[in-house]
Amino acid sequence: MEELCTFLKVSVSGYYKYKKTAGIQRDSWLSERILEIYHKYDGIYGYRQIHMDLTEEYGLKINHKKVFRIYQDLGLKAKIRKKKFRNKNQYIQTEPERIMPNLLERDFSADEPNKKWVTDITELTLFDEKLYVSAVMDLYNKEIIGYQIGSTPDKIFVMKTIKMALDKRMDVDGLILHSDRGGQYTSRALQDTLESYGIRLSMSRAGNPFDNACIESFFSHFKTESIYPYDVQTLEELEQRIVEYIHFYNHERRQRKLNKMSPVNFRLQHAA
Repeated sequence: MEELCTFLKVSVSGYYKYKKTAGIQRDSWLSERILEIYHKYDGIYGYRQIHMDLTEEYGLKINHKKVFRIYQDLGLKAKIRKKKFRNKNQYIQTEPERIMPNLLERDFSADEPNKKWVTDITELTLFDEKLYVSAVMDLYNKEIIGYQIGSTPDKIFVMKTIKMALDKRMDVDGLILHSDRGGQYTSRALQDTLESYGIRLSMSRAGNPFDNACIESFFSHFKTESIYPYDVQTLEELEQRIVEYIHFYNHERRQRKLNKMSPVNFRLQHAA
């Protein structure tokens, strides 16, 4: 180092002073970008999501541990998902029409679109009024390909959700569609409709939400990032938030398991 400093005609102490100042400047710029991304998404991003944005948007080669350190130094905290523990008998039908075997067996991987879909319904309450969201996810890229919002979670509600997905994805022969054992899914009308498309219905074991963990995880992120942090006053505003979040999730929200791409970008890139 001394020889290099002599060649450059600078003092050793001056070199280290410059190096320290440059490091502070780089951290200052990085802190600004971290804050910018954090506030852009209303504080829903933790350091891992921010790290993905920094590496993909700015092309930075930076260790996630450094992002974590600066994230902590800035006093940032991501909004934490609320944990819910269900009564294991809450959604079990006493007299189901027809229960199907578990074909998925918690294998949530898919190397092509339209091989494995998962579906579920979640409930939202606003001033004693209930709103339901039904969604279908393609496990290939975790994209929400069909959804419905309504006040009555019956089998027609579910069939409309699946119809929306089918309108987007026509090649579904041999597809596995996995659900829980709710009465909407055990109905013969729904099962006969799926069979006519060549779709095989798979069902979780009784009282076991982990059998459908991917769609459960989506709904958990959705509520934490789109509903809980905000003071929603009307059903219309609630519906708007649902629509906006699903678009954001599909088109913008990066996922590590998708090579740091959003579901739609991952699908489009691999299709190309």
